[in-house]
Amino acid sequence: MTLRQRDDGRLRTLLAQECARIMAEEGVKDFGLAKRKAAERLGVTNHARMPGNDEIEQALLEYQRLFKSSRQPEQLRSLRLIAVQAMRFLQRFRPRLVGSVLHGSAGAHSDVNLHIFADTPEEVMLFLMEQGIPFESSQRRLRYGKGDPVTRPVLSFSADGVAIELTVFPPKAEREAPRSPVDGKPMKRAGLAAVEALLREPA
Repeated sequence: MTLRQRDDGRLRTLLAQECARIMAEEGVKDFGLAKRKAAERLGVTNHARMPGNDEIEQALLEYQRLFKSSRQPEQLRSLRLIAVQAMRFLQRFRPRLVGSVLHGSAGAHSDVNLHIFADTPEEVMLFLMEQGIPFESSQRRLRYGKGDPVTRPVLSFSADGVAIELTVFPPKAEREAPRSPVDGKPMKRAGLAAVEALLREPA
């Protein structure tokens, strides 16, 4: 390995660690924004040296192990409990937990992200309105395989001070998960029973 390769490797590690710190301490959830902030703070202009999202997530897990070990496990458990409550509430839409609360990298600033399935987004909106739950709507771009991005509706509401984000898919999309922004592989999804099992695991 050449000196430059070693230097580039160290820089990628430093950038990944700074991204992890930004996400853990400042509540930044978007990998791209964390990269831009880290590059600016470290004076890096060569984007080829930026770490991948998977490297950042690994650095985030390590950061929490080193600096948040007294609080993060309980925060994660609390978020998973809220996820279970939300999934029971939304059971008719066959909810699946995705993202940092499932993977274990979630912290104090994390949202609970659920994939739900309905014939139309309006069906979910009507359900939330009937339950008296105020929500906001937005959209999210997702990618399947090597195809073009698709846009899915997102409905957001708050439970116990935690943001719950529901990405609404048509029923047929239950068979194929979109690609993860972390590693480009199909997103891991967990049903209610699997999340309840996570809560039974020792901390």
